[in-house]
Amino acid sequence: MKRRDFLKVSAAGAAATAAVASPAIAQSSPEVKWRLTSSFPKSLDTIYGGGEQVAKYVAEMTDNKFQIQVFAAGEIVPALQALDATSNGTVEMCHTVSYYYVGKDPTFAIYASVPFGLNARQQNSWWYQGGGMELGNEFFKKSNVIGFPCGNTGTQMGGWFRKEIKTVADLSGLKMRIGGIAGQVLQKVGVVPQQLGGGDIYPALEKGTIDAAEWVGPYDDEKLGFAKVAKYYYYPGFWEGGPTVHSFVHLDKWNSLPKNYQAILTNAMANANSWMAARYDMQNPAALKRLVAGGTQLRPFTNEVLEACLKATNELWGEISAKNPDFKKSIDAMQAYRSDEYLWWQVAEYTYDSFMIRSRTRG
Repeated sequence: MKRRDFLKVSAAGAAATAAVASPAIAQSSPEVKWRLTSSFPKSLDTIYGGGEQVAKYVAEMTDNKFQIQVFAAGEIVPALQALDATSNGTVEMCHTVSYYYVGKDPTFAIYASVPFGLNARQQNSWWYQGGGMELGNEFFKKSNVIGFPCGNTGTQMGGWFRKEIKTVADLSGLKMRIGGIAGQVLQKVGVVPQQLGGGDIYPALEKGTIDAAEWVGPYDDEKLGFAKVAKYYYYPGFWEGGPTVHSFVHLDKWNSLPKNYQAILTNAMANANSWMAARYDMQNPAALKRLVAGGTQLRPFTNEVLEACLKATNELWGEISAKNPDFKKSIDAMQAYRSDEYLWWQVAEYTYDSFMIRSRTRG
């Protein structure tokens, strides 16, 4: 072939390739605009920030072709209706905690946090490697959504109380803001549970509508001002050893995304999951120091209270499992995983952490 003819053929081939490739690339990177409704107010920058991180990562990884607009609680729907808005297609996705929806089905709580459940690392391990993802999304599919871990607070605090809690009797008649299925456990030991969104807790505590409240931990609790209206700060939040904050995506909207967008969104949510946990671990120590310096009285729950609540928890699991096959399937799987995890934890993690805690002030 002569050089002139070769160049003509090559140019024609390149043009044909470009004609095929360009539309394919364009089709795989369409312009997509979604809305995400959060269950959290903007003032709680870390837990609300998880949703913002997702939007940021997705935009950056798609050259702004896939944009997600984040709305705080109340801007589209109230805090505790985020899942409903996603399920019915009002919005494409939400950022929330699944235990808010135990009124629909108590199984929702297991994939966020249940009393005496998994810690944060164990929760991630169960979801990503231990079968939790498959079980969880099999259940979430009934609500027309698919779920993704999108944040974790780590073990939470036990909350703010107007009076000291030394015995189980001290819990009798106590009106306490507490989310999810934990309220049903505490109800068995005399507490009167109240479910309120984050922005509604302070006024209720200030007015005496409630006697106690739990939210997350020192950083958020300081922002919400609870120390001004309650003196005693208890730990640990045994009902939230490592609560997962989820993003739920409307199933049809998820399935309509190109595969590369699905991969991008999945990775954005996984990044936000790590980001939130790391940020709380950075923020909580300084906030706790400030609260104690300001007069907050730090108190551990007594062993009597913890044992009574553990007993109540196990009773409740039996009662729910007897009439809810989805719950039984999930709680049995979680508890089996927890048993093996803590077998390992007591050998390495607990031993190391215990020694380092004792040695903390020795330099």
